[in-house]
Amino acid sequence: MGIMGTAGASGDDALASAGIAELRSALAGRRLSAVELVGYHLDRIDRLNLRGPRLRAVLETDPRAVEIAEERDAEQRRGQVRGPLHGIPVLVKDNLETAGGLRTTNGTTALLGARPERDATVVDRLIEAGAIVLGKTNKSGWISGSGGWSARGGQGRNPYRLDRSPHGSSSGSAAAVAAGLGPAALGTETIGSILGPAGVNGVVGLKPTVGLTSRAGMIPGVRSLDTVGPLCRNVADAATVLGVLTGVDERDPATGASAGRFRRDYLGCLEGAELSGVRIGVPRESFFGYDDHADAVADEAIRVLAGAGAVIVDGADIPSLPRMLSEEGLMFAQLQEVKHHVDAYLAATPGEHPRSIAELIAYNREHAETEMPHFGQETLEMVDALSGDLADPAYLSALATMRRLARDEGIDAVMSEHRLDALVAPTGGPAWKIDHVHGDPDARGSALVPGLAGYPAISVPAGAVRGLPIGITFMAGAWSEPVLLRLAHAFERSHPAWFPPEFAPPSVG
Repeated sequence: MGIMGTAGASGDDALASAGIAELRSALAGRRLSAVELVGYHLDRIDRLNLRGPRLRAVLETDPRAVEIAEERDAEQRRGQVRGPLHGIPVLVKDNLETAGGLRTTNGTTALLGARPERDATVVDRLIEAGAIVLGKTNKSGWISGSGGWSARGGQGRNPYRLDRSPHGSSSGSAAAVAAGLGPAALGTETIGSILGPAGVNGVVGLKPTVGLTSRAGMIPGVRSLDTVGPLCRNVADAATVLGVLTGVDERDPATGASAGRFRRDYLGCLEGAELSGVRIGVPRESFFGYDDHADAVADEAIRVLAGAGAVIVDGADIPSLPRMLSEEGLMFAQLQEVKHHVDAYLAATPGEHPRSIAELIAYNREHAETEMPHFGQETLEMVDALSGDLADPAYLSALATMRRLARDEGIDAVMSEHRLDALVAPTGGPAWKIDHVHGDPDARGSALVPGLAGYPAISVPAGAVRGLPIGITFMAGAWSEPVLLRLAHAFERSHPAWFPPEFAPPSVG
């Protein structure tokens, strides 16, 4: 079927699974227009998002999208191509500011009156590269015991089986890309918010090194751990989008550390990608053993890696992991940052909305039927009880401990000891059933250590169980995105595992 094939709700349509390079080639060759491409995705969102399988992955679309697509087509005809995403529709997570027709609410009705004065830096960079910001994606809200649920968007669904969770918090971005509602989306991660949704929705999710991409204009989570990255259907697309997002930004001082380290083009890292002689460690402790299906898929992936020439170092466990799992101060450090930065964000953002976490808590109580129909706000209340003082010696000590355990005595230590290029582990188990009574299970996976370290990781589809995707994660030290992309691309070529979703109805039993 050609790239302009007929749309189908089964996900087998050519445009629904086309990669960015293929779409750009069609746009450049005038076999496809940006208007047609945007119209196709708007139609697909209309049919699949709130109707049909009711994925609830997209909160809203930009009413100016077709007009912007017309501008991109006119620029293309004049030979004025802005960059590698010219004419490509991209979806953006609802915690990244958009100052035009799209709202930024973090999934809560409390922020419907917020009016950011400018786009997030990463959104600016998408537009500079020629992308069309198609809409905002649903996410797990501040009050959400169920991955993918928000007061504004409702319960997002996994496109592979509709009673299963899309994980969180970048749930809508991952589910939308899997379902062909857009070829790429932006997500954000503190610990697991890109990797987890990528794994259960069968897409590629890249969590960059903290500081490689700007967080300016992002509603904060844990600022020392927050990062912005792409969710795409293949590694090459993730590399393309990453190159658009990087660069030093005066609005985010953390990006200063990326000077001399970031690239504008990560596609070049994929050229000649092979696995021969690459040393890959397998950390068994805690990364395996929690889900038989995840173990089986990961072990098969390890056999593929070995068969392609990689040197597998099994049992390359992270020596400090037990302390990371038991050190109570690490959670205190994270929540102290949430208190400080969310209060500051709410106070500074123009518009009519709560100006602090305390006011947000009061709003939620007043609108409990909308904001708290399933779960309470105990975590928000616990955060609000903290001082938020980032000069507090207890906070500074806990932050230093977190970085030492995750970096010096963690990923850096194991990679140095075994002379590794990367570590590999299951991203997580298959998607669990949505449960608004008990909430989500304690999701185990690959994200904790790279999250606490602020180091990069990439999840790639690796297999499935009963139609539910399972991914594997490659992780390594700071600024190792070129290595991780190359390994992930080589694995993807050796073991292609992506398959389109079938929007299967709830399973029995």
